[in-house]
Amino acid sequence: MTAAAALLGEELPLIQKLRQAVEGALEGKQDAVELSLVALLARGHLLIEDVPGVGKTTLARALARAVGGELRRVQFTSDLLPSDVVGVSVYDQRTAEFVLRQGPVFANVLLADEINRASPRTQSALLEAMNEQQVSIDGQTIPLPDPFFVIATQNPQDFAGTFPLPESQLDRFLLRLRIGYPPPQVEMRLLLDGHSDTARDVPVILDPAQLVGLQRQVDRISIDNALLSYLQALVQATRSSPALSLGTSTRGAMALGKAARARALLRGRTYCIADDIHDLAVPVLSHRVRLATHADGFVPSRDEAESAVRDIIARVPVPL
Repeated sequence: MTAAAALLGEELPLIQKLRQAVEGALEGKQDAVELSLVALLARGHLLIEDVPGVGKTTLARALARAVGGELRRVQFTSDLLPSDVVGVSVYDQRTAEFVLRQGPVFANVLLADEINRASPRTQSALLEAMNEQQVSIDGQTIPLPDPFFVIATQNPQDFAGTFPLPESQLDRFLLRLRIGYPPPQVEMRLLLDGHSDTARDVPVILDPAQLVGLQRQVDRISIDNALLSYLQALVQATRSSPALSLGTSTRGAMALGKAARARALLRGRTYCIADDIHDLAVPVLSHRVRLATHADGFVPSRDEAESAVRDIIARVPVPL
């Protein structure tokens, strides 16, 4: 029996309970929950682009509670400084030494709310944290907690006073998703209950150390050469498409492969199938491309970018 197969026998019930716990806090949004867990298991980060009040904070709180991790939230504003995120060294007169005062980035789950309202300098403070799981303060490199998961949000309807994330920052997010409005029956139940704090009832399913163990198992999920060729063909198609002026990078291709493995594990398989790559291509690749029809500085809508990537995917044959 392979290590991955043994994992499914021992840990699959735990994975299923984790999924059910988060879905219980965000009813009717199974797809959004699955994508969030894919990002979490793949050691990636998540960008949620949606209007206020649809459950972004609820999702972050539910994930943090389910994995027994610490959640911290930062409301990004135009006057937020990098030190407000990563921390700062302060002088302690009693000891005559500088002492590190850790910022909210020192958490298992960081909710960066409306990240595009902060200045580029503050946005870039997250780059090292997201990519290297460490921060540098006054020349000192400090590791972040493990696991470390960033959920960033931005409002796709209001661009006044915002600073669009550059490609270098967008590329740090494993995938982008939209939660959307709840189904009518779920919304009616929330109206009857009179409260929307569904995350408070989420049980602790595993601890951070167990989550790290599951994240390590993602690399053991197999993906054969035919599927890797299909993945590469999708990426190459984004680079040669006349609809795009910027295609997917090699890092984007590797992100799609990692996400496909995480989805296979989440669905109880020790191997990837074509659907893992096909179904994740849009949320993983659409924020990593630039439309050819838009000038620099113009922010295309999520729908435009996804439609262009979806058209490209439809032209690439899926392996049988």
